[in-house]
Amino acid sequence: MTLSRSTGGTVTIILFLGLVGAFMALPVLYTVVTAFKPLHEIFYWPPRFFVREPSLENFTMLFEIAQEMWVPLERYIFNNIFVSVFGTALYVFVASMAAYPLAKYKSKTLDAVYWVVVLAIMFRPEVTRIPQYVIMNALGMVNTYAAMIVPVLSGSFGVFLMRQFMLGVPDSMIEAARIDGGSEYYIFFRLIMPMTRPAWLTLIIFTFTQFWNMSGAEYIYDEGMKSLSAVLSQIASAGIARAGAGAVVALLMMIPPYLVFVISQSSVMETMAHSGIK
Repeated sequence: MTLSRSTGGTVTIILFLGLVGAFMALPVLYTVVTAFKPLHEIFYWPPRFFVREPSLENFTMLFEIAQEMWVPLERYIFNNIFVSVFGTALYVFVASMAAYPLAKYKSKTLDAVYWVVVLAIMFRPEVTRIPQYVIMNALGMVNTYAAMIVPVLSGSFGVFLMRQFMLGVPDSMIEAARIDGGSEYYIFFRLIMPMTRPAWLTLIIFTFTQFWNMSGAEYIYDEGMKSLSAVLSQIASAGIARAGAGAVVALLMMIPPYLVFVISQSSVMETMAHSGIK
C-alpha cells in the first residue's frame, strides 16, 4: 500500500513551515531594522517594528566612540578574529583526534572514557568556572589568549559529535588502509577526516560562534587583551544615550556567525542525520 499526501496537505505543511520560519526570522530582522532607527524611534511606545526615518546616526556614534577609546578598535577586532579562528581550528583538531580512538578502538577503558564525555555534556559551563580560573591562574594563563582558548578545548560536545559521525566510517576501509601499510596518522588525516567533513564543518559553526561571542571577562583584565564582544558590550551598556550604538553592536556581533553558518549550512543537516542527534 502506497501512502500519498493530498495537495491540500502539502500546501498546509508548506504554509505552516513558512509561518514558523518567518517567526524565527523576526528577531534577526528586528535587530537589523533597529540598527538603523534614530534614537527617538527606538523608544517609541508601543514599539514599532519597522523604521520610519532610516539613519546611519547609530553607526556614526559607534565609530566616534571607538575613535575615543584608549586602545584602538582594530586591536579588539584582531583579538576576536585570532581567538575565534585559531581556537576553532585547534578545537576541531583536538576533538577529532580524541573521537577517533573512541569510535574505532574497542576496550572497557575507552568505553568508560566515552561515558565520561557524555556525562560532561550535561554540566553547564558555570559549574566549572571557579576550578577553571584556579587552573588558569596556576598555569600563568590569565591575561593571555590561552585563557580564552584552553577552557573551550575541554568541552566534550565536539568529541561526542565527531565520535558519532566516525562510527559511520566502515571498519573494512580502515583495515584495508592498514593492510596497505597506512599508519594511524595517515588513516586519520587521509581517510577519516575527509569522510567526516560534514561533521567538522558543523562543529566549526558551533565553536566559532562560541568563541566569537566570548567576553573572556573571567580571565582577561588587560585592556589590550580584551575581546571585541566585551568592549562592545561595555559600549552598549553605557546608558540610554548609547542605545543606538548598542543596536549596531548587536548587528555587528551577529554578522560573522551568520556568514559562517551560511557557508556551511548544508553540512549541518547531513551531520545531524548521521550522528543521531535530534
